[in-house]
Amino acid sequence: MEDTQSHEDERLAERQQFFVEFLNNTYRNDIEKLKKSETEKRLIVKIDDIQSRNREYFDGIRNSPMDYLPSFDRALNEIIKPTDNVNGRRQLSDNDFYHIGLEGSFGENETTPRKINAKFIGKLVCLEAIVTRCSIVRPKILRSVHYCEKTQMFRARSYRDATMAGDSVPTTSTYPKEDEDGNPLTTEYGLCQYRDFQTISIQEMPERAPAGLLPRPLDVIFEDDLVDCVKPGDRIRLVGTYRSIGGKVSTSTSGTFRTIILANNVKLLGKDILQPDLSVKDIKHIKEIARRKNVFDIISRSLAPSIYGHEYIKKAILLLLLSGEEKNLQDGTHIRGDINMLMVGDPSTAKSQILRFVLNIAPLAIATTGRGSSGVGLTAAVTTDRETGERRLEAGAMVLADRGVVCIDEFDKMTDSDRVAIHEVMEQQTVTIAKAGIHTSLNARCSVVAAANPIYGRYDDRKRPFENIALPDSLLSRFDMLFIVLDDINETRDREIAEHVLRVHRFNSNNDDGAPVDDSNMTIFNNTAPTENENQETPVWEKSTQYINTKKKQTRKNAILSIPFIKKYIQYAKLRIHPTLTQEAVDIISDAYVDLRSAPEGRDAQGNGSFYKTLPVTARTLETLIRLATSHAKARLSNTVQAKDAKVAKEMMRYVLWKDVKERERRKRRRVMNNANDSDEESSEDEEDESEEEATTSNMNLRSSENPVDDERMGETVSQFSEISISNASDSQLSIDPSRLTLFRKQLNILKSDGTDYFEIDQLITKINDDLSQEQKFSQSEIQSALQIMSDNNQVYYSNGVVYIV
Repeated sequence: MEDTQSHEDERLAERQQFFVEFLNNTYRNDIEKLKKSETEKRLIVKIDDIQSRNREYFDGIRNSPMDYLPSFDRALNEIIKPTDNVNGRRQLSDNDFYHIGLEGSFGENETTPRKINAKFIGKLVCLEAIVTRCSIVRPKILRSVHYCEKTQMFRARSYRDATMAGDSVPTTSTYPKEDEDGNPLTTEYGLCQYRDFQTISIQEMPERAPAGLLPRPLDVIFEDDLVDCVKPGDRIRLVGTYRSIGGKVSTSTSGTFRTIILANNVKLLGKDILQPDLSVKDIKHIKEIARRKNVFDIISRSLAPSIYGHEYIKKAILLLLLSGEEKNLQDGTHIRGDINMLMVGDPSTAKSQILRFVLNIAPLAIATTGRGSSGVGLTAAVTTDRETGERRLEAGAMVLADRGVVCIDEFDKMTDSDRVAIHEVMEQQTVTIAKAGIHTSLNARCSVVAAANPIYGRYDDRKRPFENIALPDSLLSRFDMLFIVLDDINETRDREIAEHVLRVHRFNSNNDDGAPVDDSNMTIFNNTAPTENENQETPVWEKSTQYINTKKKQTRKNAILSIPFIKKYIQYAKLRIHPTLTQEAVDIISDAYVDLRSAPEGRDAQGNGSFYKTLPVTARTLETLIRLATSHAKARLSNTVQAKDAKVAKEMMRYVLWKDVKERERRKRRRVMNNANDSDEESSEDEEDESEEEATTSNMNLRSSENPVDDERMGETVSQFSEISISNASDSQLSIDPSRLTLFRKQLNILKSDGTDYFEIDQLITKINDDLSQEQKFSQSEIQSALQIMSDNNQVYYSNGVVYIV
């Protein structure tokens, strides 16, 4: 027995000596900084350095941390603290005890809360998770000192439990009341030694949890300098020892045990870690799309393409995903940049489907419902631990969605008391808790997208908007945009919706019938190299949009962007573009706010057409205009908010408040037909985007009038050119003279020499014919034949109205 103990002591001394040499050779400068620090008590060591020095110790730390980490800690304290020369042993004070924290690559021990199982017990694990609950920091007894008045002697007792490092047997947790002779003992609390102790709960990140499964939680023990380093809602990378401890009732005969993680090191993660990686080609494509005049319309129509109509709601969703600019003023005032949006309307108007799309495209989004959520469930709650009885702070949905989006369906089903709980979150973006002795403030910087039904089930046009919505102004003013979605009876529109829905149902993707579709948000934490699919280039355009385009050919005007590309575009614009207001935009926003606030309410002379505002116009509306204009500037990748951005914000707010953009457009047309001298500036601003879309056609027609050619060659419109399909079988019947084909290739090479390797079809036609004489200009059939021949020879590639030169 003595030989075994002696051998064990020799091994511990050998390990400690190795770690002393390792730290002196590799981390000497870091140790000197740690000595001078009054707050830091943990030295961060990269485990990769140990692997390069000694593979055996590297494997020992990963697989048997309880045998190696105590020696590592003692080695650090041996270097930092002086040695008592009298007895050759140091007198360590627990308050000054230093620890080793590990980071780096842990190989197969890197896992997730969902994948961790019994094979990891006793090993050092590394995982990424989100903090959901935090307990109060409490002291834990390490050494108690007791005094006997009769004998005037002091007695000390050390305590250990299953949460401490090492393999020693846990001791009893009761204080001694008497000595061996039965003399009473008095505890000297000033001489006792304690250590800070805190329990937190973590779970896998909500966007990484598989659909239909609950996130899996884990308990983590923080001690000493690690306590109070995280709060609910934080995303962390945790390194610790996975251990099994007994249950609360020691007499239980059950074979199951409670598992915990003893934290060794914790690192806060940023909110952009789940964003897709951007390649050089991705950034190039993003900037190319941003140069288009109608980039905002292109991206907005690409959102939820399976949903027919709702153009303004889709634009609002895009502005919400891009968000405005957050401001933190010097006086401590916080001005939110996130945009909140509410949809109220009749049943079966795709409100819930829009929410589901936001969940799929947003990098971090949490869904909840009005009836299935409470006020504390959305914000934060103070709960009681069943085993220890102590209070814990548990994060709600909005805290977990910090820097993300919260989607609340059936918003009208929430009780008034629950809705009041989210007032602070929607404006100040914090959750303040003052319950059961816990007073703290948690961040909840998220956008809110909510959907609700009117108070009577369907929207009643005979009543004012606030009578249909039945929500207080204090809550409505916190929503930047409120959309009234009506299910009007219109034969033409109903037929278009029916054709669109039937086309969606007839569409069959490449997946087998009944095969589940992978959730884009189901990512798994790993540090391995990117897979083959991740290395593939992200497609910019959707290759097939026939399932959403009824009675339309796939042309440049109705082409839509792919969802992966939209995610990367939003990521790039939101994180890298930070627009500032120009004076021109400030003037327009100021005038728009005054006009919206002073606009009269009521009905027209015939009693038709409601002009009651759907939202109260307050000072928050001014901030809404700024946020919308800033978000639109981000969509253009512009570093300044210009007049066009302010006009779009004004148009959006006018549609939100009155939903009468179409009526005002019709009034403007009547005035034009009657040759009225007055002009409607508001209507012209509403039609600005439409005029921008037609700018290319107008310029083409203008050039045609300046350089008239015969109808056969240049009489076609841009839309006809855009509909060229070189993959059509009938195109093979077209022909072009070899000399004309040579001239076409020559002109194409001249354009390529300028550094551009792709052109839109109408742009290509214009550039090729610009430098040619009247007799040499190419007709549509010639260009179609030339592109067909060059495509067959892999010299060009045509897709979605764009010609790529190979």
